[in-house]
Amino acid sequence: MAMHEPAIALIDCNSFYASCERVFRPDLLRTPIVVLSNNDGCVIARSADAKPHVKMGAPYFQIKQDLKRRGIVPFSSNYALYGDMSERVMSVLESLVPAVEVYSIDEAFADLTAMPGSLEQLGREIRAQVLMHTGIPTCVGIAATKTLAKLANHAAKRWQRQTGGVVDLRDPGKRDKLLRVTSVGEIWGVGRKLSARLQGINITTAWELAQADAALIRSQFSVVVEKTARELRGTACLGLDEAVSTKQEICCSRMFGQRLREIAPIREAVATYTARACEKLRKQGSLCKQVRVSIRTGMFNPDEARYAKGILCELPYPTDDTRLIIKATIKGLEHVFREGFAYSKAEVMLLDLRQRDEFTEDLFANIQPATAEQVMLVLDQINSKWGGGTLRTAGVPAAPEWGMRREMMSPSYTTKFSELWSVRAR
Repeated sequence: MAMHEPAIALIDCNSFYASCERVFRPDLLRTPIVVLSNNDGCVIARSADAKPHVKMGAPYFQIKQDLKRRGIVPFSSNYALYGDMSERVMSVLESLVPAVEVYSIDEAFADLTAMPGSLEQLGREIRAQVLMHTGIPTCVGIAATKTLAKLANHAAKRWQRQTGGVVDLRDPGKRDKLLRVTSVGEIWGVGRKLSARLQGINITTAWELAQADAALIRSQFSVVVEKTARELRGTACLGLDEAVSTKQEICCSRMFGQRLREIAPIREAVATYTARACEKLRKQGSLCKQVRVSIRTGMFNPDEARYAKGILCELPYPTDDTRLIIKATIKGLEHVFREGFAYSKAEVMLLDLRQRDEFTEDLFANIQPATAEQVMLVLDQINSKWGGGTLRTAGVPAAPEWGMRREMMSPSYTTKFSELWSVRAR
């Protein structure tokens, strides 16, 4: 039986956060958009037409008037919307190809090996289907390896008008032509420091890295860089990972919308962050044996007193019970809290995570009661059906005053019944 040449695609959403906002605001289709970080602090995402005018990371308070003058519309970050739209995009991809590796919230690798017909045409069909079902524009890069697929996707975005958003680099001549005009710093996994080191030995382009001696690259850099060089030559060293690996720690932290001096609202915040972390814990089927809670003041204002403190809390047994873990984090908070400071942030981190069958049970040790598992199951089922926060512990407020400032946040069109998109006939 003939072996098929490997074919990997990278599907990447274009300006994902901004595109999510545009799906429900078609009036902004040709209006530049920026999305801001927590508390509307700085720019974390830009639509393509906003990029020439706004730098990534620019503080919002500094550029607010310039955005208004240029007609650029700012949005507060709406992570619930972005996460839901990401799941919709990935669901469409999984219906079109045999294997998908979700790489990040807005991009995924797909195995196209042995797919019939023209893969370039398949790439165009993938773009069309994702756009039709979700409203999110994408670009597709196709190649024999993951590193080359990343590079092909970069080319598809850079020359979108000429390529139609799809680039197939499996042809060696086409591949080598792109490698020659691509700087080494644009290669997937090559950061600024590594780029400078490569340039120090006269490797300035992707083509030069691909042609470099593999043993020399490994001896002077690492096996990771050697694999990158081999992948650029068309030798696959990185396989498709369909299984989502479980996290070894889960963290939930937020800046408060205002400075907090009393422990009561911080207690609410810690309970809220703990509940969110526990939801993620149960979603990946893990149990937790330790939890760390920490608080801190603003660390960059010379006129404010500074304080930061954390504590590690041991749980009585491996658990995913929100109630028990909140009890531990609140006790830890009360231990580290000090009066006289203006607190700006709290963090909850779940540690010592393992799957249920990875804990060795002690005959005399306490274990999580079956009733606790049943309660958590009902909690998650209700919140999954009716929306996050429908059922929560008493210490978690629905609309806290200390919540993040998100004055320009769009509605949760896809995750809250009360904010569903409505269309009115004229």
